[in-house]
Amino acid sequence: MSHTVQTETVRIPQGDVIGQRLPRVSRFSSIPYAEPAAGALRFAPPVPARWQGTLDATLPMPVCPQLPSRLRGVMGDFEAQQSEDCLRLTVWTPAADARKRPVVVWLHGGAWQSGGGAVDWYDGARLAARGDIVVVGVNYRLAALGWLYVPGETANVGLLDEEAAINWVVQHIAHFGGDPQQITVMGHSAGAFNIAAMLARKPQFQRAILHSASLGRGFREADQAAHLSRVFLEAAGVQDLSQARQLPLGALFAAQQSSGVMQALKKEGANRSLFCPVIDGDIFKAPTEPLMQAACSRADVLVGSTLNEMAAFPGTVINEQSQQLGEIIFRAPGRKWASDARTEGRQAWNFSFDYAPTQQFGACHCIDLPFVFGNLDAFAGAPMLEGMVAEHATSLVDQIQTAWIEFVHGRSPGWDMSPVVKIFK
Repeated sequence: MSHTVQTETVRIPQGDVIGQRLPRVSRFSSIPYAEPAAGALRFAPPVPARWQGTLDATLPMPVCPQLPSRLRGVMGDFEAQQSEDCLRLTVWTPAADARKRPVVVWLHGGAWQSGGGAVDWYDGARLAARGDIVVVGVNYRLAALGWLYVPGETANVGLLDEEAAINWVVQHIAHFGGDPQQITVMGHSAGAFNIAAMLARKPQFQRAILHSASLGRGFREADQAAHLSRVFLEAAGVQDLSQARQLPLGALFAAQQSSGVMQALKKEGANRSLFCPVIDGDIFKAPTEPLMQAACSRADVLVGSTLNEMAAFPGTVINEQSQQLGEIIFRAPGRKWASDARTEGRQAWNFSFDYAPTQQFGACHCIDLPFVFGNLDAFAGAPMLEGMVAEHATSLVDQIQTAWIEFVHGRSPGWDMSPVVKIFK
């Protein structure tokens, strides 16, 4: 450890967590909330982390093993170590004291196949400092490692990872200056849909921010998920999960990209990711409609989307067809969620992010994230932000962070509730 690093130590029941003191916050990186999901634990439900003693939380957090994102041509790319020992989280806090600040738990997007909870894009330092809140970035298992469905085996383990991380936050965040009774879970795309899925179960939070949740796609039914998994395992050259646990990661990635798997996914015709939450009969028992109806009654929400969602996806241009698809998958279901939540007695606000610095990508999927975290520098060179005017961008950061922080503190973000839609542009 470099002698120039200013450290701060937090004691939790398992031992001492040594983090780094930055100018306005302390960061505690790569804290395990579950055991490494490798070997016999690959594809298995998360097992609470068992480390004891002293933890060096000044090191970067690895991400779940993954293929490159299909959106890197729009939002840029990131570099990070990949490891199956990825069930970790990072905490940014203004101070590890007894103040009991509101907490934001961040769940990244990436079609259940890519991303990471604490890559530079999602550094929580600026949001934590500005809002006097504690920000927690979470990794969860991706692609086959988190979402492969084999009948008779535990399904949706990536979702169980997220629930385990939130449980860790409930148990430990008070040691880091946070209030376990004031948790807002914020997610984008797949991460936002996962929040909706958790709300259909037994959530340990009462406030949620849903960015571009693909609510219009919904869960995958068990029969179809089982079929895709059979094709996937066949492409990987194995017959069951016990054999798949022995495979090198490269074999799983190769199967994910195989022509047979791609053909099976295309034949499904649902415009859905290869891996996603499944109505498996155990973790999720009911059809989608009653699940979602129950879910929207369990949290106050800030829910919205971008104006040109589909423009981020390869081969898509902004036209009537892509706009209609974005309306079906993201925008209309988000408005309905807010409306249903209000009917159920919850507070619910809608937003739309319409800022479009480029003609090609417009206000595409992901374009709101640099402004929420205030990390425009981390997105330097992102094609979706070409032509951005610095003064305008700074103003948007101010508007959005002010609203989001108000919501996280339990107040109105600053406009009337659903059906009103606040437009940021």
